[in-house]
Amino acid sequence: MPGAPALVAVGPCASAELLRLALEKHHIRADVHDGYGLALVSVWVGLVVWCDGERFWWRSGWDDRRQRTVYAWHPACEPERAAHRIALRYRTLRADQPRPHAANGGER
Repeated sequence: MPGAPALVAVGPCASAELLRLALEKHHIRADVHDGYGLALVSVWVGLVVWCDGERFWWRSGWDDRRQRTVYAWHPACEPERAAHRIALRYRTLRADQPRPHAANGGER
């Protein structure tokens, strides 16, 4: 169709790297790991984002009634919007996690 934007296929690792860069804009450091056709973005304890090149998905909570994990997902073609949603989850998890203490018992 004339005038329609061309869709460019991006692999899992490239999509995950775009997400990592978008998370940096939220002052969140993350690591990207690639393998077996998926990429993982390690964000925080309990917050790993999987990417298959088409979508990002991450654990967003627990369903007590069904006794199972609940996942959120977002299209990989929108890493900025996905980063915003992941940043919200990150802040919730950071607020729930106590700060780690140094091995000598003091904080730095």
